Parts: sequence; structure tokens; C-alpha cells
Amino acid sequence: MKNRVVITGIGVISPIGIGKDVFWDALMAGKNGIDKITRFDATEYDCKIAGEVQNFEPTDYIDKKETKRMDRYAQFALAASKMAIEDAALDLSKEDHDRIGTYIGAGIGGIETMNAQYKKLFDKGPHFISPFFIPMMIANMASAHTSIAFDLHGPLSCNVTACATGSNCIGDAMRVLQDGYADVMIAGGTESSISEAAVAGFTRMKALCVDHNDDPAHASRPFSKGRSGFVMGEGAGIIVLETLEHAKARGAHIYAELAGYGSNADAYHITSPAPHGVYQAKCMQLAIEDAGLTPDDIDYVNAHGTSTHMNDLGETEACKTVFGERAKDVPVSSIKSMTGHLLGAAGGVECIAATLAVVNDMLPPTINYTEVDAEEGLDLDYVPNKSRAHKVRAAISNNFGFGGHNACLVVKKFAE
Repeated sequence: MKNRVVITGIGVISPIGIGKDVFWDALMAGKNGIDKITRFDATEYDCKIAGEVQNFEPTDYIDKKETKRMDRYAQFALAASKMAIEDAALDLSKEDHDRIGTYIGAGIGGIETMNAQYKKLFDKGPHFISPFFIPMMIANMASAHTSIAFDLHGPLSCNVTACATGSNCIGDAMRVLQDGYADVMIAGGTESSISEAAVAGFTRMKALCVDHNDDPAHASRPFSKGRSGFVMGEGAGIIVLETLEHAKARGAHIYAELAGYGSNADAYHITSPAPHGVYQAKCMQLAIEDAGLTPDDIDYVNAHGTSTHMNDLGETEACKTVFGERAKDVPVSSIKSMTGHLLGAAGGVECIAATLAVVNDMLPPTINYTEVDAEEGLDLDYVPNKSRAHKVRAAISNNFGFGGHNACLVVKKFAE
């Protein structure tokens, strides 16, 4: 029999706030986290807006010397991991460190470092490149730094599955615990890619919103008519997962049970999702079945909801396939309307949002929802503009990435 897995700690860094309570209060208030880019001079860029993390001081969490050897995306991960471990009241001095693992991913990794070092290379030559360039850039170092910082010797890995990264890391960590390879896993996603090359690249492929530069607060508008592309965000979402047996033995506070995980592939296109959300629906069904539930047991969908034409349409069609006649009665919302799209961090942060929805029986809204897109058939309950009290027995959190990576997680209320 597989071990049951529970969520006991939460750490989050986002454009709408740092820390679990600040983040949740901001979600409930429908706070906008999108504004003008300040990470670099975006004057000549077609896209000038993003969801930047404000007031993050890495030395509040990390030794000053170490911060200089870490890209911002890794700093986010380590800081959020510290929050999650503290929130879980996990006393590492009493734990078997060989039985604690780390699965933290990034969709892109240290692209800010890459930009800075390439500039040195082209301006000054190869001898001016930092000796820390490679370990600051590569995407596995968020997971590695966390493992090193806490002396964790259990399974160590890093998914890089674009926008599905955080969910894949959490789901794979759940499997490690279910199969008995560890007692505790630190899992989630992180990203900090608001940089010259990333913004230019996403803009050139026509993925970013470029028509709200003078009105950033209303730029990210998932499922609403007039949506025109995603807004890039940054941050990290990390959770502490434990086997139920381990959590009970140490008297841990349990937020919820991580009950199901689905992962599959569109096998269709490098950036576009397969038509009609066919494989997204299958991924949702896999997660629900893995949880031992039926679609009738799901009371909330925390959507991928990127504010792009194809994603929002495909995900809506997927929900209709999964829930059938009940589809219009199942609330669906996208917190990307507030945070922007956190890329590799999205799955971790959104799993946290879904978990807190289950815990609090409250739904985060989809802000900037101004008009039903009846032409496209986007006619579900998208929890428009205001948070809502709603009994949530179980929630599904969806994330779908470039290349056809689909990952879904099911979180349900904990019961003995």
C-alpha cells in the first residue's frame, strides 16, 4: 500500500507579497502585482510590464557571501524553502537527513546571470567571465543550494518542464514519498526571468501582452474577452511534503492531503497546446483518478489560465470534457490575473493557492474579467473579480508548458 502524503509547510515569494499570510490576503483582496518593468531599462522593448517581486532582500534569508554566488531565481528558492521549513516546524536536528529530499525546478534558470556574463564576454573578453557563471546559471542549482543549505541527503532532482515545472516537481516528490524512498520532501518551483533576453524572446514569439503598457494593472485578463497575451512574473512556491505517518509521529500541523498527480504530453507542437484541450483533459482525469476521486468530488479548479487565446480556450474545453454537464457549476479561477505568469514557479505558487483554498473554503478571483467571450465558448464560472466563500472538498491545480508538458495536482481536505 502506498504512503499517504500531506502538506505541512508553505513558503511563497510572489509579485503580490512575500510569505503565506501576506500572499493569501492579497489573493483574497484581488491585489494586482503587475507594473512597469524596473529590473532593466525597457524603453526600447515592445513589452514594458511585468509582475516583479517587491522588497525582497536576500540577506534576510541567506548569508551575504552566498547571495553573490546565486542567481536571483536560486535566492528565491532558498528563501521560500526556509519559510516552508519554519512553517512546518520541522526540527532538522531531530530528523534523519538521508530521508529528506529536495525537488525544486526552474523553467529557465539563471538567465539574468547569463545576460550579465555574456555582456562581459562581448565587451571585455573571456577572461572577465565570473568563475561562478555556470553554477549560477544552470537550472538545477535552486534545488542544489537548498539541499546544501539544510544538509539534506535524500533524493535530489530538478524538473525543467517549462510552465509545468513546479507541478511536476511536487508530483514527482509525492511519488518519492508514496513509494517510501523518503519521509520528507521539499518541493516546488522558482523563477526570475524578467530580463532583457527573456522579455525580448517571449515578445518576438508574440506570447507577451504588449497593448497594456500604459495600463499594467489590467494587462493580465485570463478567460476574459480582449485577452492578448501573458504578463511575465517571478517568484517561488515551495511546500514541505511528508508521509502521513511521519507527520503524525512528530505532531505536525497538516494543511491538506496531496492526493493525486497526473502528467502527460500533447506531443503536438513546440509552443501551441493540442486543439480542444484533449490531453489537458486527460491529464486532469489522470490526477483525479490517482486521488481515488471522481470529477464530482472536485469543487474548484485553480487554472493555468495564462491570458493567452489558445491556453484559455483549450483549458476551458478541457474542463468541459472532464466535468461534463457539471462544468458550469465548478468554479475556475486564475491567479495569474494578479501575479502574472511565474513560468517555472507557477506550479508551486498555484499549488499553494489551491491548498489554501481547500483549507479556508475560499476561492481566489480572476481579476480583470470584464466581458464573457461567448464567441469562443468561454462561459464557465471564472470567479470574476472578487474572492468567494465556497466549500472546497478537493481542488485541482493545472499547469501546462511549452512542448506539450501537462501536469495536474489534486489537493483535498485532510481526514483520518
